Amino acid sequence: MASVYRWITDTLGITEKDVPENRTVLIGNRSPVEDFVYIPQKFPDNTVISSKYTLINFLPKNLFEQFRRIANFYFLIVALLQFVIDSPVSPITSVLPLVFVISVTGIKQGYEDWLRHQADFEVNNRPMRVIRDGEIVDTRSSDIRVGDIVRCKLNDEFPCDMIVLSSENPEGECYVTTANLDGETNLKMHRSLPVTALLQNVESLNSFKGVIECEQPHTDLYKFIGRMKTFAPNRQETVYPLSPENVLLRGARLKNVKYVFGVAVNTGEQTKMALNSKSKGQKFSCLERSMNKYLGVMLILLVVETLTCTIAKYTYDATNHVLKEHWYFYPSALLSGDYDIDVQNVLGTFLSFLVLFNYIIPISLYVTLELQKFTGSMFFAWDIDIYDEATNQRAKANTSDLNEELGQVEYMFTDKTGTLTENNMQFRQCSVDGIKYEDVNGVSLKMTTEPEDFTNSGKEHRRELLHEFLLCMGLCHTVHVHKDSENGMDSIDSKAPLDYQASSPDEKALVEAAASYGVKFLGGTSEYIEVQVDSDVERYELLHVLEFDPTRKCMSVIVKTPTGEIRLLCKGAESTILHKSISGNVDSTLQHVNDYAVLGLRTLCFAYRILSPEVYEEFHEQLAEASSSLENREEKLNAVFEIAEQQLHLVGATAVEDELQDGVADTIAKLREAGIKVWVLTGDKQETAVNISHSCDHFKANMSELYLVKQKDPNEISRMLTDYSKMVDGGGNYAFVVDGPSLALALNFHSDKLLQVCIKCVAVLCCRMSPLQKAQTVKLVKDSPTKPTTMAIGDGANDVSMIQEAHVGLGIMGKEGRQAVRCSDYAFARFRFLQKILLVHGPWYYIRVAMTVQYFFYKNIAFITAQFFYAFYTQFSQQTVFESFYLTFYNITCTALPITIYGIFEQHLPKKMLLENPLLYKEISKNAKLRLWECFYWCILGFYHAFLFYYVPIWLLGDDIGLKSEQVNYGIWSFGTIIFTNCVIVVNIKLIIETCHWNILAVASMVITIVGYPTLASIYSGIVWFNATGWELFSTTSLYWVFFEVHKIAAMWFCILLSVGMAFLPDFVYKMIMYYYYPSQSQIERQMSPSSQRCMCQGIGPFELLRSNCMREDGVFCSIYQRSDRLITPHGSLDNGSLAYIFDNPNFMLHNMKEKAQVLKQEETKISEENLDIGTYELMYHNSKNETKKIQLSVL
Repeated sequence: MASVYRWITDTLGITEKDVPENRTVLIGNRSPVEDFVYIPQKFPDNTVISSKYTLINFLPKNLFEQFRRIANFYFLIVALLQFVIDSPVSPITSVLPLVFVISVTGIKQGYEDWLRHQADFEVNNRPMRVIRDGEIVDTRSSDIRVGDIVRCKLNDEFPCDMIVLSSENPEGECYVTTANLDGETNLKMHRSLPVTALLQNVESLNSFKGVIECEQPHTDLYKFIGRMKTFAPNRQETVYPLSPENVLLRGARLKNVKYVFGVAVNTGEQTKMALNSKSKGQKFSCLERSMNKYLGVMLILLVVETLTCTIAKYTYDATNHVLKEHWYFYPSALLSGDYDIDVQNVLGTFLSFLVLFNYIIPISLYVTLELQKFTGSMFFAWDIDIYDEATNQRAKANTSDLNEELGQVEYMFTDKTGTLTENNMQFRQCSVDGIKYEDVNGVSLKMTTEPEDFTNSGKEHRRELLHEFLLCMGLCHTVHVHKDSENGMDSIDSKAPLDYQASSPDEKALVEAAASYGVKFLGGTSEYIEVQVDSDVERYELLHVLEFDPTRKCMSVIVKTPTGEIRLLCKGAESTILHKSISGNVDSTLQHVNDYAVLGLRTLCFAYRILSPEVYEEFHEQLAEASSSLENREEKLNAVFEIAEQQLHLVGATAVEDELQDGVADTIAKLREAGIKVWVLTGDKQETAVNISHSCDHFKANMSELYLVKQKDPNEISRMLTDYSKMVDGGGNYAFVVDGPSLALALNFHSDKLLQVCIKCVAVLCCRMSPLQKAQTVKLVKDSPTKPTTMAIGDGANDVSMIQEAHVGLGIMGKEGRQAVRCSDYAFARFRFLQKILLVHGPWYYIRVAMTVQYFFYKNIAFITAQFFYAFYTQFSQQTVFESFYLTFYNITCTALPITIYGIFEQHLPKKMLLENPLLYKEISKNAKLRLWECFYWCILGFYHAFLFYYVPIWLLGDDIGLKSEQVNYGIWSFGTIIFTNCVIVVNIKLIIETCHWNILAVASMVITIVGYPTLASIYSGIVWFNATGWELFSTTSLYWVFFEVHKIAAMWFCILLSVGMAFLPDFVYKMIMYYYYPSQSQIERQMSPSSQRCMCQGIGPFELLRSNCMREDGVFCSIYQRSDRLITPHGSLDNGSLAYIFDNPNFMLHNMKEKAQVLKQEETKISEENLDIGTYELMYHNSKNETKKIQLSVL
């Protein structure tokens, strides 16, 4: 019984499992020694399950998930109520639409899950080879267990997370690609421990005795803490540390070696790939939040209408004495208690009205939005304009939930390196012992600083120092040499060209530079490094690699030179290296580093320390102890590293160039014009970051720069922020610069003051930032009182935190891995693609979704409100005016298709116009289309149309007028049919009016809907379906032939035309007033679309008319002309494309769209638009009376 109880609790997941902090894995699933003691752990098998459902649980689980949506659950309750109470309408009116929506969603999700099942079957049944019982056997991937020794061959995908034991390479090295994990296509080298590298066959592996102790599985792909214990025949235990270099992850693929042996440590759902496949935190768009509020308002309206009719019914029954005269029903109703005011009757009446009016909530809204967003995300990936041909990378949408949020961005936080720049490093300059050197064509170095000593000994000394510097560059790194050989192995002796593989472009650039200048890195193993100095090959014994850490901001290697000297070679940021250096030309190097930073170059400093054997042995012991620790290993290692990286001798500094990407300056300018504030968050030093900000026009010449840097006193920071706040409040354009240490203090003590200054500055630059500080900065703005929509963009792992913190996260497919791409909402290759993504896709997505939400609620209000009006004419008897057919198919067929197509293909403005006029982006910012006034407009319009749908036929059919030739009156279903026809026609015409972009699908959807309604109604109304089918569903014949009888009378068509005309008359008047007297920016841009007209302006020459009827803020309309030839002036020339336009009466300027109003003088010096003076000319324009005028055009 206890076992059954445990099985139930384990299955339901309500048992708290005591999971050890670490796991112990027996290599080969064999005890290393006879009396080895450990606590056995239960590990999952290697079955991959990415599917959500099985045949047994699909229906209940899928239904549960769908009914968690408030709209679906609401309609389920309404449908159940219709079966419980005496419903005024058939339950089928709620059941059929609900079943349709649930079925469509269920089929979609079921098909997607079936595809996942197919993929799982293929992966789980992949043939693999493992060593069991002393021999290698064939098995399936799903049968691999933790501890099994697995053999993988060339191009195999690893079936689980494994510790590499050996490979075909005698050093235990192998190369893998991790494209399935992080998207990186470059080869990464992994290696085994030296103690296991010689285990090349089954016998040696079977005789090996060892245990692996490691941390429990987690999601970090680049972190692994563990150790291997080996046991000699004499039972002596030896411990070796394990790092990510020793781990082969499931999903990675083996390259360059024919086989590799590894021991499984994580299997199945516990592999890092499986853990990373789980969905990350959900983000919600501002429009979705507004839609939920909208839905809440509609629910309140529904309750108000229901309560109004319920109260009115019992008030009417209690006060109207005419009821007693109705002898044919009143006595029996009185006896049955229908007029008793008790809880049961009141509740039944309330629920009956609730069922009648519930159609105000659009059941198909969610499924329509889901389809629109999913299709929109596909269009994002298919957009050829954001496809990078150079790298063959197309854009990628990792989510479709935030499409419309791309049109709402107010703050953009961007990384610098790899995002604004190419991340393609080129060595340019260096400083060695206080002397500057400059690269010459990538083959040699030239001194740019005059040395003090010109003697031969001085020259020899400088040559030795330069050689020492280049050796540091060639040895202090983690670069690997990859060479393809015919047998698939990597061989250092191969004559194949060297191909350096590096995790950092900086490291690769420095190693390549050192090779060009005479110190060529040839490769190495875990035990040595080889470099070629001139023609001699030198081998350095590699003792330790102290990996780079963002806290230390440096990395080191410890080598033994061919002469036996032990050296620690260190490189890193100048803030770290110079601080730790006790000798060398520190002052001159610091000055040179600052000079390089001003030029926008990235700098690193190199230093070394000679370790005595005693010091090294002490360090080695401390490092071995820290490396073998399973708890707080990283902290312990950093503490040991800090001890070793002290008392350094400074050698010099390097400067590499990272060029700006194409179109960065233009993109930032357009985003700023669109009202998006751009903040640059980088880890670079202040001077480099400021220089890049100027280069990319993030900082402009007319901005005053405010600095909050190198501050250590919170009180001083408070004083400076107070002063800066007064300055920015006084007006002007300000740029704010803050570094990491100062930012940390400001965030802790004066975050409100910091925010107040930053949000009033035009541009903000944060330098020397840690990844955590980037996220904190985003959160600071995100949580500010105005709650702006934020977006973060980056390309590296250090940008992941801010990408996930922002409302919208964008990843650049750069050269620093794919962590940012994996964690982002949208990813693409180039920064300039932001123009199309934000200025075009963003507004398109937003307008589509916003219009869909507004339209759905409008059309349902317009439809069901007639039922509310009808209650007042039926003594609130819960009688429906619509036959069940109309209630059932209104949302499914009569209005669904056109709005679906609209939400997929609508383009309210052309792409070119949106790109050329970034100001249009401001029109939709701050969720403009779902503001209170917009929602009020659509609701009032829905009520007005419903009023017409109901009262125009009432007016036409009043006093029992017989419109048929035989003078027979229309009945209730005829009246309902007239209302329904009016409604279907008007709501679809309304969508036609709102549609700006027509294509074949939009036209077809509208034709299908307009033609489809009478077709379906004719089929339903023209056949007695109960006789044809015998189904109880069609037992009523109330609508038989009604549709034909109603629409064959000319008066009915007059009623329809009158309703349509009256419906759109106020809408037409309102739109005309807004168009002519209060035009939006988009309407003005439509008016000013380019034409082919040409004119001659006196004194200026031929111009091409670009825009006419352009209205300024003071009400003056003008025409804008573009030069079609070259204008020569005494002070310079204006190229073709210069634009003459009104800037601020009476001043006018010439503006060159491509060159940003900068004109070249004859002596090739740039003149800004502020001081350009080329004379005075006449310009033609039109005033508000459309009269042609000539005015003086002064170019200032």
